[in-house]
Parts: sequence; structure tokens; C-alpha cells
Amino acid sequence: MRITAIETYDVRFPTSRELDGSDAMNPDPDYSAAYVVLRAEDGREGYGFTFTIGRGNEVVRAAIDALAPFVVGHDASDLGGFARRLTHDSQIRWLGPEKGVTSLAAAALVNAAWDLAARAAGKPLWRFLADLTPAQIVEMVDWRYLSDALTPAEALSILEAAAPGRAERVRHLEEHGYPAYTTSPGWLGYDDEKLARLAREAVADGFGQIKLKVGASLADDVRRMRIARSVVGDDIRIAVDANQRWDVAEAIDWMGALAPYHPWWIEEPTSPDDVLGHAAIRRGAGVPVATGEHVQNRVVFKQLLQADAVDFVQIDACRVAGVNENIAILLLAAKFGKPVCPHAGGVGLCEVVQHLSMFDYVAVSGSLDNRVIEYVDHLHEHFTDPVVLRDGAYQAPTAPGFSSRMHASSLARYSFPDGPEWA
Repeated sequence: MRITAIETYDVRFPTSRELDGSDAMNPDPDYSAAYVVLRAEDGREGYGFTFTIGRGNEVVRAAIDALAPFVVGHDASDLGGFARRLTHDSQIRWLGPEKGVTSLAAAALVNAAWDLAARAAGKPLWRFLADLTPAQIVEMVDWRYLSDALTPAEALSILEAAAPGRAERVRHLEEHGYPAYTTSPGWLGYDDEKLARLAREAVADGFGQIKLKVGASLADDVRRMRIARSVVGDDIRIAVDANQRWDVAEAIDWMGALAPYHPWWIEEPTSPDDVLGHAAIRRGAGVPVATGEHVQNRVVFKQLLQADAVDFVQIDACRVAGVNENIAILLLAAKFGKPVCPHAGGVGLCEVVQHLSMFDYVAVSGSLDNRVIEYVDHLHEHFTDPVVLRDGAYQAPTAPGFSSRMHASSLARYSFPDGPEWA
């Protein structure tokens, strides 16, 4: 699998026109992807991307191009070595280290390499990962900075303990899928009527959990929570997401006002880098804490878990440096006994992160308890292998790869700034 060429694209969708994706911190996002195609010398291709919300997508694309010398001309069959080559170069690493735009760029390339490998094997990525041996999985992880919380030997033990039930869990996924929750009713820019209508539809579609954006106005949030609770009833979980809007004391007070409506979790209540702040909110608010979509690397996840600052670990398939680093985070969550409930609010994120959760269930945690994958009903039509939802559950992908390939027509129409949608 020697890589002979890379193609990159700046793809943006004008979701701000309808306020899809709007929240207290990001009021007018244009869901975007820095998209990459890896071309191998045997003619195969791998597809990957990383997610942004518009401006700055060109910066990530430039960072992907800057990493091209570490990819073109190199063999991608050693997926652990491939990922480390992109994250260990001292000069590129100086820009992070291992965070920010350099990690976003590495994620697009690493995920594309995994897509290429899974396509070559003729398997969907979740099954390709789950068919690796425990020792092979451990070899994919960059173990620097983790040994005080999790050692390779401990990780191997976790994986070996889960091995006996793999086949049964694969059958369960193929028959029943993986539980989902939906954020589609809860965007902050939606009016009360649209919120109520979409919440009612979510329950009818089989979702057992919805999520509302909060944090701009306490009075509005209390009203919207009251409406949502009256529509869905007491048996449906309602999570809330502040998207980093608050300081610590403000988060505690705000959640006290929402407590009568029984929020399932408070997501991203403060800065994603504030480990101690999350711990204080968890102690003071009386509501479980979820975070992860902006957590920059495995080291911060490690600290959140060590400090008992988080109840739900929210991995993002494209925020950290791709599949390999997410394997490390899944193993950390398993060590600390925390459920993983991924972030998927963005173009293509539902498509890719479903594979990581299904791998986690089959080969790492062995559990579906309190585990759900976020779902948003936007932009799936631009992918050749879009997600399939049935009765509130992700159906297990069957097509080879990472479900990350976009239609050529979508790339042409939404390329920025010259595609017809923008020109």
C-alpha cells in the first residue's frame, strides 16, 4: 500500500442559512470538511476528512498538504507506524504539540489510511478493527504519556478479557444495531414550534434520548426544556449541551435552574482544557458531565478520567489524530469504567464515528450500558455509504471502508470558494 499521491479539498456546506448546527458558542456554522484522497500504487484509494464549521477550513487543508511528504512515497500498510510518522516529526510537532490544526490534519490522513486498509480487506472498518488480535490493537497506540494511567500490559488484559464474546456481539450489532440519540430537535436557532415538532418526531422514530443546546439565555433554556419535557414525557432522556459557554460557578447555577426537568447530562459546560473545572462542575451541579468533542488529545482525556471529572467520554473521530489515538481513548475509558458516547454533530461525523463505537462494543468494552451515538439528520446524502438509522439505532455498516467517501458531485458543487454553491 505505497501511497503515490494525495488530493485535498476544501468542502463547505451552507448550513448557517437554516441555522442547522447552531448553539450558544457557534451561532452560524457552515458545516465543512477538509477532505483528502489517498492514492495507492495498486490503484486503490482511501478517503478521509476532518470537520470544521467554515472559516479556517483552508488552514486545515494547508496543514494536510504540509504533511504530504510524510505520506507520499511511504507504505501505509503499517497503520501504527503511519500514524506515528505524522505525529512524531519534531518540527511539525512544535506547532502543537499533538493538538490543534496539526492533529486535525493528521486525523484526515490517518483515517484515510484506515479506510484504504479496510477497503483492501473487503471489510467495514468496525469489523476490520474488531478482527485484529488484542496484541495488534495494542501496537496501534502511541503509549507516550499514558503509563501512569494505563500500560500496554493493562490494555492487553482489557482486550483479552473482551475477546471471548466478540462473535456474539458482532451478531447483536448485525441484528439490532447500536443505540443512538438525536440532536436534530435541539439547535439553538430553532423556534419553539420547530423544537416541539422535531422532539415529537424523534420519539416517534424510536429515539430514547434527545439533546438540546443551552447557554445563551437562562430564561429561554428553562422555557425550551419545559417544552421538550412536556412533549417527550418522563421516560425519554434529555441531555443538554452548553458548548463551552460558561465559567464554573455559572455552570453550576445554570444547571440548578434546569434540574427540575431532569437533564441526563451537561455537555461541554466550560473550556475543554479545564480538567479541574469539569471536576468542580460535576461535584457542584448534581448532573452527570459529558465532554470530548474538543478535547485535544489522549493526554487530556487521561486527566479527565484520573480526576473523575467526566461521566461520559465523548470521542470525536476527527478531533484527535485519527483512529489510532481514538483506540487509546477507548482503552482509557474502559480502564476507568466510563461509557463512551461519541460526538457526531457535523458533516460526515455520524458516518465515521459509528465504526469506532461498534469496535468498542465488540472488542474493548463489551457493553452497551448507557452508551449511545449522537445522530444529526444533515448532509448524509453527500456520502456514498451513508448511515442507516432504524428504530433509533445505527445499523451496522456492511460496505468496505470507513464510510468516509463523498460523492464526486458533492465535492464539485460545494468546493470553496469556486464551487457552484459558493461562486
